[in-house]
Amino acid sequence: MVTWKMKCSTCCLLAYRNDHNETRKLNCSERMTWKYSPDSDPALRIYPVNLGDEGNYTCEVVSSAGNFLFFSSLTVIVPPTVTLTCDMSRVAVCRASAGKPAADISWIPASNHSTEEEVHHLNGTVTRVSYIGWVNSTLPAVTCLVTHPATNQTLFLDLSYTSPSLPYLLIGGSASVAAVTGVTLCFIFRCR
Repeated sequence: MVTWKMKCSTCCLLAYRNDHNETRKLNCSERMTWKYSPDSDPALRIYPVNLGDEGNYTCEVVSSAGNFLFFSSLTVIVPPTVTLTCDMSRVAVCRASAGKPAADISWIPASNHSTEEEVHHLNGTVTRVSYIGWVNSTLPAVTCLVTHPATNQTLFLDLSYTSPSLPYLLIGGSASVAAVTGVTLCFIFRCR
């Protein structure tokens, strides 16, 4: 017999009993299933993954060889949405919205005059915003670096424009790391 449980009293329970060729699902969404056939591979499949799936999972295997417990922990990483703009008072605004964990923001050239704020959302994501002014600066451009476990992005802002809606150019790419927003993911847990 193989049983998958999420660590809470009302969470999903997925079980398979080999001697009766019987499966049971209790409080599980349609996204939580067996990867293949549980008699050949008792891996848990979560597709697509969302923030509510984060937590600790237990796999219990009962066989003639004994009882075995395996523990897995799922952490969901959400890449932020990144923008770089400026306002009328000649302040560049680099925003990393709704990431989990919060993204780190830095500037090129580096500045001791940047300010940052953070907003924590109810779903566990964080928006981080960094501001840098260039009122009396002779800099031709500023670059915002956003670092996150799911993505690293470099955004460039040409300061020679005077329009309040300055364009930005994404000159970096994102790394290929498991994340939720904008990407459909499937997590497979194996117990062996």
